[in-house]
Amino acid sequence: MARLFGTDGVRGVAGRDLTAELAMELSVAAAHVLGDTGPKRPVAVVGRDPRASGEFLEAAVVAGLASSGVDVLRLGVLPTPAVAYLTGALGADLGVMLTASHNPAPDNGVKFLARGGLKLADVVEDEIERRLGEQWNRPVGSGVGRVRDAFGEADRYISHVLTTLPGRLDGLDIVVDCAHGAAHMVAPEALVRAGARVEAIGARPDGLNINAGYGSTHLDRLQQVVVSRGADLGLAYDGDADRCLAVDHTGAIIDGDQIMAILAAAMHAEGRLAKDTVVATVMSNLGFKLAMRDAGINVIETAVGDRYVLERMKSEGYNLGGEQSGHVIMLDHATTGDGLLTSLHLLSVVAGSGRPLRELASVMTPLPQILINVKDVDRGKALVPELTAAVAQAEAELGETGRVLIRPSGTEPMIRVMVEASSEDQATMVAGRLAEVVRVACA
Repeated sequence: MARLFGTDGVRGVAGRDLTAELAMELSVAAAHVLGDTGPKRPVAVVGRDPRASGEFLEAAVVAGLASSGVDVLRLGVLPTPAVAYLTGALGADLGVMLTASHNPAPDNGVKFLARGGLKLADVVEDEIERRLGEQWNRPVGSGVGRVRDAFGEADRYISHVLTTLPGRLDGLDIVVDCAHGAAHMVAPEALVRAGARVEAIGARPDGLNINAGYGSTHLDRLQQVVVSRGADLGLAYDGDADRCLAVDHTGAIIDGDQIMAILAAAMHAEGRLAKDTVVATVMSNLGFKLAMRDAGINVIETAVGDRYVLERMKSEGYNLGGEQSGHVIMLDHATTGDGLLTSLHLLSVVAGSGRPLRELASVMTPLPQILINVKDVDRGKALVPELTAAVAQAEAELGETGRVLIRPSGTEPMIRVMVEASSEDQATMVAGRLAEVVRVACA
């Protein structure tokens, strides 16, 4: 059987793949694995993004937890990083977030967090899967868990992220796109409290419009509003606000690599960058790595996925890492990628330096990057000799100003071909050539 847990919890079309029954069974199994606290009754916090399906999935998760003897605090609609923070701040034994992040409204997902708000290791997820549907002794009477609402805890999270800032954001005029998602209340509130003048768009969720034409995967509207308003910059979150992208005053996109470069350079200059190192994935732009090298900052690469970035940061003591997609982890202040936290610290650099975002982003020059997804191929053949030889030839051709990455999909019969080069024409030519080799050699 295929593994139920993916790279970020259990996801699928709500009501079809992710049913109320499955959500309840997952919660019972998670309670048994994560809620083993001895004589003390375990406590869980549960949050969700605004998807309509989150309402019935929340009810199922709460029922599963409480029927297993777990006390439940319902946090309501909050970003994933807020739920992670509150799992630790409230001393909960586990956290649950219902979200499908940047996916469209019909999708949803169940994400579990361990004590302290940490993502689960693969072995823990496997144990939850193994215990699905097992026989168990059901508590009765005073043994069942109690459920109460804790919607006011959103303010605790806002206060936390604001305490991490070295100074105020007075004078900055910004536009923030909340993707009609989980940050629609907390992000504008936090930014205003920090001193910025804020216009919010994508901040009217109706349960069905999350990520629809707004947010970090749809930047057109944000670009238009920033330019027409004459704002200093714009910020965009995804549906659960664990990632952030930006646009400068001209409407140019500032991606996760550029945001990391700005934060890394500022932290390095202030002596706050642990071991003078930033952690990124193999998909980060080569321009980012070259810029960090020139700034005297080391770059450590991991597999794609913010969970792998976090694992490396925790194991080796680094405090900044992330992905091109906008997942940025500031481990001094958060246990996960946090779009609001990232944006506040980005704005702090802008305000503190007195330099526009466009100028700060020039610390790195992104190299043209071409990604081709070659579908309906055998992903297990990504290391066949013909493809290995073609990659070696391409790398020799590109030299130090380019690179090649061949990556099998983890879930589909597809191999991804990524090429970076000093010019877009060269990157396109080399990527097309390699994609054709994949189609023939990996059929």
